[in-house]
Amino acid sequence: MKIEKTKLEGILLIKPPTIFEDFRGTYVEIYNEELYRKAGINVDFVQDDISVSSRHVLRGIHGDGETWKLISCLYGKFYLVVVNWDSASPQYGQWDSFVLSESNRLQVLIPPKFGNGHLVLSEQAIFHYKQTTNYNRAGQFTLLWNDPKLNMWWPIKDPIVSRRDEGNEHI
Repeated sequence: MKIEKTKLEGILLIKPPTIFEDFRGTYVEIYNEELYRKAGINVDFVQDDISVSSRHVLRGIHGDGETWKLISCLYGKFYLVVVNWDSASPQYGQWDSFVLSESNRLQVLIPPKFGNGHLVLSEQAIFHYKQTTNYNRAGQFTLLWNDPKLNMWWPIKDPIVSRRDEGNEHI
């Protein structure tokens, strides 16, 4: 298991503890509570979710004030953006990006008060995340993926987005 700090305070880039590949295929241990706790990741995950999306679908940017998320790519490849939305932080409004794929098996640990969104780069991708709270749509914030104040870079200019992610909250 390899853990790296990123340019945003509190965001960790993780190489899972076990990745094994042979002529039969690949085996990946994407979470082991004991090993993650020994590495200093002392959060209690209560829910796992996946989303399956096609090329150029952009989901997010969403977050809340209480949920930790551990994000992985189970299949395909996506571009992940994380935004610090903690108004008390000196890094408020700053963002970082990562490419997660079934090949690199990287994970990103995101603390509360950060938003995240992802853009699918492959024909299809399976986005997986563990979270420390049960899903609460009403408690979330949504940031526009193309907000000029945030000046985020995305690999494409015209992604496929939901009404919510276009800024039309009344889905």
